[in-house]
Amino acid sequence: MYSTTVLTTFVAQHYLTVPDPGPEGEPHSHHFEMELTFRGPELNEDDYLVDIDDARAALQSVTERYCDRLLNDLPEFEGYNPSVERFARVVFGRVTDIVTDDTVTELCVTIWEDDTAAASYNAVV
Repeated sequence: MYSTTVLTTFVAQHYLTVPDPGPEGEPHSHHFEMELTFRGPELNEDDYLVDIDDARAALQSVTERYCDRLLNDLPEFEGYNPSVERFARVVFGRVTDIVTDDTVTELCVTIWEDDTAAASYNAVV
């Protein structure tokens, strides 16, 4: 299985909407690090799993959407607790709409909310 990973960092804000979230229930910022790992069993005719420029463009598009935004205010989080797990799932959907290479069979989105905590969403595309 081949894999290609791209990553970036950005700042965004959120507040948790679960019962008794403590201080996380107030708007606050995270310096997120986002990793996109594309996987597949074969390479294309150019010996790429995914064109790295396309992967970076998808990452840039996602970053532009969320950088310096309050996640709670965005329609994709309406009715959901904007946890880092939910954030990873939302990003997965956006990236799979952008990167459609036939050689990519799986995508893993990992979002670090600080130096010691991350969540991932991994699925077949």
